[in-house]
Amino acid sequence: MRARFTLAEIQWHALDIVDRDGLPALTMRSLAAALRTGPMTLYNYVDGREALEELVVDAVSACVHVPEPTGDWAADTRAVATALWRAVRAHPAAVPLVLTRRTSSPASLAPAEALASALAGGGLGEDDLLVAFRTVMSFVMGIAQAELAGPLTRETTRESAARRMSTLAEGSLPTLAGLAHLGAALADQEFERGLDMVLAGIRQVAVRPHDRG
Repeated sequence: MRARFTLAEIQWHALDIVDRDGLPALTMRSLAAALRTGPMTLYNYVDGREALEELVVDAVSACVHVPEPTGDWAADTRAVATALWRAVRAHPAAVPLVLTRRTSSPASLAPAEALASALAGGGLGEDDLLVAFRTVMSFVMGIAQAELAGPLTRETTRESAARRMSTLAEGSLPTLAGLAHLGAALADQEFERGLDMVLAGIRQVAVRPHDRG
């Protein structure tokens, strides 16, 4: 018997629910309603909540527009990291899943492969390559999480989240209070400057393959 739905259809409907109504709204029942079927039908495609959440992570990964490599490892790393950041921040309600769930298909690992490949072009040894990969990935996810902390904690804007932090820190925590005011700055500028710092650090240990002793 031909399948009534494709896994991709289920995946994108699930992400749409999370985007529109938040992560708690994603249930087998709500997804079944979106697909105009019964909840039990979905068990022919996914075996429970965890598998459903993995599909959402895969959907976010599929939103990453992996750029073509140019041969410049630093530029390629920047391009992939930026593509990852843009995809994650486009789906703020899915961030908790992106941070805690593994992907469930090889295709969804394409952005990670592109990042690792770009970094490998810098001539890093295996150990340094692993550290660099995890560092860039952690930066992308960490700064996206920090930026989206407002929406995830019911703050309406970066500015309102910054004001709340400033109020909490004022007086006893002067350094944090000062940083809170800066935290309302443009997200793009913060990301670009942070990535500059990360790449500068990697560049210090990266060598061309023919320079290795």
